[in-house]
Amino acid sequence: MISDQNKKTGEGKAKSKALLFAAGALFVLVSAVLSICVGVSGMSLSKLWYAVISGPGSSAAQRIFWYVRLPRTEACLLAGAGLAVSGTIIQKVLSNSLASPGIIGVNAGAGFAVALCCGLGVFTAWAVAGAAFAGAIASTFLVVSVARKSHASKTTVVLGGVAVTAFLNAMTETVITFVPDAALSSRDFRVGGFSAVNQARLVPAAVLIILGVALACTLTNELDVLSLGDDTAKSLGMNVSLVRNGMLTLAALLAGACVSFAGILGFVGLIVPHIARRIAGSESGRLLPFAAFLGAGFVCICDLLARMIFAPYELPTGILMSFLGGPFFIWLLRNRKGGAN
Repeated sequence: MISDQNKKTGEGKAKSKALLFAAGALFVLVSAVLSICVGVSGMSLSKLWYAVISGPGSSAAQRIFWYVRLPRTEACLLAGAGLAVSGTIIQKVLSNSLASPGIIGVNAGAGFAVALCCGLGVFTAWAVAGAAFAGAIASTFLVVSVARKSHASKTTVVLGGVAVTAFLNAMTETVITFVPDAALSSRDFRVGGFSAVNQARLVPAAVLIILGVALACTLTNELDVLSLGDDTAKSLGMNVSLVRNGMLTLAALLAGACVSFAGILGFVGLIVPHIARRIAGSESGRLLPFAAFLGAGFVCICDLLARMIFAPYELPTGILMSFLGGPFFIWLLRNRKGGAN
């Protein structure tokens, strides 16, 4: 009798998980189609299908699809999935619902590296993207190394991230003060958006994001054990310091890869994990994949709105996300009970 009940419970959970992922995949598909078809130059589904099956060509629909809309939509999907999974990992590891990639120095490191790159007179897209990625990873490694010295406590990671972020932001302002042209050259990156994305620039980051999300989804058991608390995780035989540092490094790799082509997109790693947790629950095996789907679709929709609200003028996607994220963050602060995470 008990085994039958357990079997039914297991089947029910499997069905629920499958429905959840199907809903997430459908949301991504609808968001991607809308992103491709809706714009100043509209594209019907029949024209979209023709452009897909005929490949790059000379017609307007083919050029718009292959060289403008497709790379931009791919960039939105990848950035959304990567930042959402990164934010989910950070919130789980630090047991802090207000944590996001920016708290471990990702944005500050990328911003400083790009400002320095532009200040040195290097303005090519590949150089700026590479500098952003290197800066994001280097700043996170700095935070992780500081945390390791004090046994990687959650408080140390957060405070180390705040300190490193403040220092790097000061360094960025110093570069801009002495080289004003660096401010103009790095403006698009610091605002965040997808208007300058192309396939060549996207490929290296896409490989890292896909591999990073896949790896994160294989480490869901470790993430759940870690979220139980240090003492419980240690009693189960986990090397808490090693796993925490590894998870934070993976989150930084994902966020750094996204930042390298999309610039600094605030609040994606904060908003999406909260919404995903309310729908999918806190179990990492359900939460991480669903957050990836939700983040991908969310960024696609935000980018579409940024293109269409003031058409034919385009609002940078990062600005629109800040308009959405600011009130959401205030709402989170108001609804925290007694300082609970």
